[in-house]
Amino acid sequence: MISYLLRRLLLVIPTLLGVLLINFAVIQLVPGGPVEQLVSQLSSREGQWGGQGPRRTLDAQQIKEIQTLYGFDKPAHERLLQMLGQFARFDLGQSFFQNKDVWSLIKEKLPVSVSLGLWSFFISYLVAVPLGVAKAVRAGSRFDLVTTLLVLTGYAIPSFVLGVALLVIFGGQLQWFPLRGLTSAHWDDLSWGARVADYLWHITLPVTAMVLGSFATTAMLTKNAFLEEIRKQYVLTARAKGLSERQVLYRHVFRNALIPIVTGFPAAFIGAFFTGSLLIETLFSLDGLGLLSYESVIRRDYPVVLGTLYLFTLIGLLTKLVSDLCYVWVDPRVKFD
Repeated sequence: MISYLLRRLLLVIPTLLGVLLINFAVIQLVPGGPVEQLVSQLSSREGQWGGQGPRRTLDAQQIKEIQTLYGFDKPAHERLLQMLGQFARFDLGQSFFQNKDVWSLIKEKLPVSVSLGLWSFFISYLVAVPLGVAKAVRAGSRFDLVTTLLVLTGYAIPSFVLGVALLVIFGGQLQWFPLRGLTSAHWDDLSWGARVADYLWHITLPVTAMVLGSFATTAMLTKNAFLEEIRKQYVLTARAKGLSERQVLYRHVFRNALIPIVTGFPAAFIGAFFTGSLLIETLFSLDGLGLLSYESVIRRDYPVVLGTLYLFTLIGLLTKLVSDLCYVWVDPRVKFD
């Protein structure tokens, strides 16, 4: 186990380097970098200040100063080594356009993504797992068929389309829920109880739009896992010993059937802190990590793009390792040797 753990930790380094190297190389080939965008903005402003005449082109000295400001006066390999050195110290760099370091931007946007991710995660697991167990116990019944139809219908509807429908019906026509934001404008003046109620009032529609599509995968995975275990020989033996169906289900079947669910739990839980749904955040005017990533790519804010990529890739690799180790915790028969 120790040797396996060390090997996996050592593999994190070349994997991170590979991901960063590929994305850094792609960035060098993408036209319209931050220098070009700033030159275009400055030229446009000077044209406006100069009246209705044509825009004045910046001279070579000004363009060189902009390149120096962003570090593009250095060769690509020097910029790559400088970036890797910063990342090794967990210094994610400074945003080109927002005058803030990347860590500060992530901390600012994280609460919105955490709110969406955690609520979606807990609601999905708390509803989908019991639903999957109930479907497995009643496999082939009317309950199983009706719930399958409802779950798959929710899975087939894109979250963005569902979000638009929820906004139009419950936010526009009925006016039961707000149309935008995570809290009201006067949230600071409210009492603690009123703040909680206001927050839940705002988060209901976006979480509903995100969570319905995730029911199907977890529920059907739980159902199939339980059906596979129920048909095994040890279940027949337990029933032959006179154990009740409840004892057979929860004392014997439950632990083995939940192996694929439990092992994916760490990745889903950690991912909830960093998930960003661009469409949902845009639709409900929520300023989270999804919107930050999209705007950074569009504006060619490379420190934000590469910094968040490095952080999320590192967290993803470590979470994958924890998920693999959960196999041993859930099923001691698994040996990595």
